Amino acid sequence: MRRIDYDKEQYQDYARGRALSEQQLQVWISAFEAVLPERRPLAGLDVGSGTGRYTPALARAFGPVTGVEPSVRMREIAQAQSQHPEVRYLAGSAEDIPVPSGSADYALMFLSWHHVQDKPRAVRELARVLRPAGRLLLRANFSDHHPRPWWLEHFPRGFEADASIFQPLHEVIAMFTSAGWRVAGFGTVTEPSSGTRADMLERLRLRTLSFFAQLSPDELEAGFRRLEQAVAADPDAPAPVFSEPLLTLERSWHMSIG
Repeated sequence: MRRIDYDKEQYQDYARGRALSEQQLQVWISAFEAVLPERRPLAGLDVGSGTGRYTPALARAFGPVTGVEPSVRMREIAQAQSQHPEVRYLAGSAEDIPVPSGSADYALMFLSWHHVQDKPRAVRELARVLRPAGRLLLRANFSDHHPRPWWLEHFPRGFEADASIFQPLHEVIAMFTSAGWRVAGFGTVTEPSSGTRADMLERLRLRTLSFFAQLSPDELEAGFRRLEQAVAADPDAPAPVFSEPLLTLERSWHMSIG
């Protein structure tokens, strides 16, 4: 996977390219609520918070949230556009989370796990910051449990290039369970349509998905040409929905984090 420097690329268009409708946001908050404790407030972490597209919603639903994001530019946008009285944004990463040990009830990593360079270290660091029985909500794609969005088929090597970014599910689970975590749940969430096919094409043109960084300029040109032709046939048709995986992991009461 080619690493993306969000301080040099994508940050200007990321919030617009990855925007969620209120309905889509509420579907995800409901999915998180189903696997988190009922008590409120809960202290949360949004690890890889980007421009803060989930962070304020987490605070409204569950309690105070710290967004942790390595990109200066992405944090600046989050601080300007995704504010909430119970949200703060800090410089950090999954391998180096700048909060005290045992201070969070849950952590969300939404499509950020594939960016983590030192995954074993991140597994230990996430265990450090969570309280015993704290939960990690890992919304990640997995090479063997891939949602296959409809537009991928129009790009050369589309599915192959996208799946290559992600680990298989069993590998991720083994990495966590070997360090003392347990699997609390695995399921899929069907996100409502993102609008029309034409709406989706406009967002895809901003190229704010990791997938686009894996293709050559020729592959990008060919893919967008095919996609534009397909959308032109029925631009007002609703963009198809697909089911997205959510893995919930629980920190052991007796886990060693030294």
